Amino acid sequence: MAMPATPAPVTTIEELLALPDDGLRHELLDGAHVVTPAPTLPHQALVKALALALEQGLTDRPDLQLLWSPADIVLGPRTLVQPDLFVVRKAPGQLLRSWKDVGVPALAIEVLSPATAVRDRGAKRRSYQQAGVAEYWIVDPDARLVERWRPEDGRPEVVSEALVWVPARGAAPIR
Repeated sequence: MAMPATPAPVTTIEELLALPDDGLRHELLDGAHVVTPAPTLPHQALVKALALALEQGLTDRPDLQLLWSPADIVLGPRTLVQPDLFVVRKAPGQLLRSWKDVGVPALAIEVLSPATAVRDRGAKRRSYQQAGVAEYWIVDPDARLVERWRPEDGRPEVVSEALVWVPARGAAPIR
């Protein structure tokens, strides 16, 4: 009796994008294929609350657009991520038609879960920083805090009170 064929490892963005849709979140972190199950209901409820707060703050900002996963955000030749929430810059009136149009997010947000915490704080954080994502927020619902990372940071700013985002120097803050 023959053994079933072992699928070939996925190491490129092209191979990752060619996978059949299985309802799971597939990412490539510096060439390492990682798979995450569907998020829990409390996780998604928190993502929704964050999205509503950000959307309200972005109403007068045609240069910024809030989006969420599933999404295929390419940060480098061997890195494709699916942040829970992210904000991208665009020209006023520009319509983003594909994930290729998005580029590097201005803000990426991940809500921690037991299955993703190590990756979100490790390989994924490094990927966001190396790609130049202006701010990366790691939302820890259990500790009720946010780790704010910028590209040059060796340690995060820990925010446990009001979270304010200033999308560009001189821009009005978004609360």
